[in-house]
Amino acid sequence: MANDAAPRRFAVAFHPELEGAESEAGEITLSLQHEGIQTVLQTSLLDKNLQNVIDAGQIDCLITIGGDGSMLRASRLCAHQGVPILGINLGAVGFLMEIQKGEWGRYLSRLLQGDFRREERMMLRARHLRGEKMLGEWEVVNEVVVCRGQMVKPIQLHASVDGYPMASYVADGLIAATPTGSTAYALAAGGAIMPPELRNILVIPVAAHLSPERAIILSEGASVAITVNTSHEAVLSADGQEPELMQDGDSVHVEASERNVIFIRFHDPGYFYRTLNRYMGKNPSTNTG
Repeated sequence: MANDAAPRRFAVAFHPELEGAESEAGEITLSLQHEGIQTVLQTSLLDKNLQNVIDAGQIDCLITIGGDGSMLRASRLCAHQGVPILGINLGAVGFLMEIQKGEWGRYLSRLLQGDFRREERMMLRARHLRGEKMLGEWEVVNEVVVCRGQMVKPIQLHASVDGYPMASYVADGLIAATPTGSTAYALAAGGAIMPPELRNILVIPVAAHLSPERAIILSEGASVAITVNTSHEAVLSADGQEPELMQDGDSVHVEASERNVIFIRFHDPGYFYRTLNRYMGKNPSTNTG
């Protein structure tokens, strides 16, 4: 990235419920100010005014302190304005982040010099339809999940690709994931791991019962529609947000969004595989040390 494109207006947003996140944000803010950056907003990631600041074009970089959930929220805030995000991991996993707690100091000068690369990640656009009526719309970084509700009983799901029937499932749910999301819920369900630069949708059932079990990677540009056939509760969840109730016959249409989320990266693209190997070898969530 050229020096003339180096960011000069920052927001430093922390997860308010994560221990140490606010103090880490304060240290980063002071360091930026010490480097002569005058436009620095320090705020909670949940502060509604942050969206207003981004929408008004008042920042050209968002530094996020938290975990992968914080990066997902930051992505939804920033994608429509093309504001790049630098994530600093204080969570358990941090698949979406390169920088760990205590490491940001060595990268700050590179950030201010424009010595980094911009990594664009595909997002999905999902629409909840009841007949011809659209009940909700979301843009997500990881996945859209259609699944059973509180009743421990599978639901019937029908998936079509570009308007053509693909498969029917009796399962706990069906995931439509981005390549970024292939290392999230889809991975736990046994899905394939996809390189983050791809633009394909991954479809995989959760706990399929006498139904197709394999994940399917759709062609680039293809869309998928998931229709619910159930007599009990089914829900839709977009990137782990609050679930939306679905009725029998409701459908969710999922396609690639016109927007991308932009992550700031300092390492080479091979860092994705090195990180993946480290996390697959040892689940950090079980580390009590």
